[in-house]
Amino acid sequence: MGNDQLKKTIGFWVGTSIVVGTVIGSGIFMKPGDVLELSGNSTMALLAWLIGGLITLASGLTIAEVSTRIPKTGGLYVYLEEVYGKVWGFLCGWVQTLVYGPAVMGALSLYFGLLLSGIFNISSDYTLAIGIITIVFLAAMNLLGTKYGGIIQTLSTVGKLIPIIFIAVFGIAQGDMPVFNIASESTMKVSMAGAILATLWAYDGWMNVGFMAGEMKNPQKTLPRAIITGILVVMVAYLAVNLAMLHVLGPEGVVEHGTNAANVAATMLFGELGGKLIAIGILISIFGCLNGKLLTFPRITLAMANDKMMPGHKQIGKISPRFKTPINATILQVIISIIMMVVTNPDKLTNMAIFSVFCFYGLAFFAVFILRKRDPHAKTYKVPLYPIIPIVAIVGALYIVVSTLIDTPLDALYSLIILVIGMPVYWLLKKSEYARG
Repeated sequence: MGNDQLKKTIGFWVGTSIVVGTVIGSGIFMKPGDVLELSGNSTMALLAWLIGGLITLASGLTIAEVSTRIPKTGGLYVYLEEVYGKVWGFLCGWVQTLVYGPAVMGALSLYFGLLLSGIFNISSDYTLAIGIITIVFLAAMNLLGTKYGGIIQTLSTVGKLIPIIFIAVFGIAQGDMPVFNIASESTMKVSMAGAILATLWAYDGWMNVGFMAGEMKNPQKTLPRAIITGILVVMVAYLAVNLAMLHVLGPEGVVEHGTNAANVAATMLFGELGGKLIAIGILISIFGCLNGKLLTFPRITLAMANDKMMPGHKQIGKISPRFKTPINATILQVIISIIMMVVTNPDKLTNMAIFSVFCFYGLAFFAVFILRKRDPHAKTYKVPLYPIIPIVAIVGALYIVVSTLIDTPLDALYSLIILVIGMPVYWLLKKSEYARG
């Protein structure tokens, strides 16, 4: 299909729904307890959700300009390669393959296992086994062809909005617990940075927004409007769900029930059966989010293998002759995910994922200044309120990276080790390429 045909397909509403669909996953249901504990009281927790949303909005608007100036597929990997050179593109794809992608998928699989155990009163000893079975099943479905993955994606997008709307509307209307300025009797060290980091897991996924610039009707107007509207809808939804859960359970209840808080709130609001139905909607949301990641993440690894930028690229770049899917890239990511699931917990995985990706996001945000200098008169979408919004995005990224290094250095260490290992790997790959050439 030619680019001219593609350009006419995505309008404002479809663009907005893609933003909402790719961002809402597990975080809104799994993270409110963590955010409350880390922020120290209910008002600060709501503020953390708001700040996380504003960082995301600034990030999305900045990347929109970068993506319209570099209209190529491949996302972050391509942006960094174009602006900073091949070594940075390689390191970004390398860390996405070995840290970010597997950590995201591992966390989602473990959250799915935790929630399923909570709903059906299964012993928490089985959480890991349920998580592993889920990721292996979805990987198999995606390897049978994108048609099956696409069907799961469509059903789950509808499924994820139902529990959000019901919990938000009925929780705010029927709850009777005080909401604001209630301290959390937390044993954790209060860390606003940690609280914002936890919200950014819930907002993650917005990077996919930039991928659709080439398929939009009038991207100059449609793309920023879709980003602003989509992220504002997500922010309102997240704040409303948090208000509702605080109103129904109180801060102590939200912290006490942790990853099961949304399930407990739904049961209190809608009775045993209604609560189960809402919880199943949440399960569908996480299931669909994991499916979307399995559909997209291996393609980054595949792109690198095709560029001969991965050790064992011939094997990793193998496409299933029958199903035409990236079989070995997917299997590699699933194996790393399962190892991560076995050795650590989902909250540590979300911290690792957000830290590793924000190291590169910061570079991608700064790229807007370099690209404008290279071509100041380019007729592309321009980020509004320049340079304020890109600066907010960069400061947000620096804040996340530095605060993770200070607050939870071990979560950052694995990512940094993989990053450092990537440098000699790149050198060896280039050396073998010259030897072949």
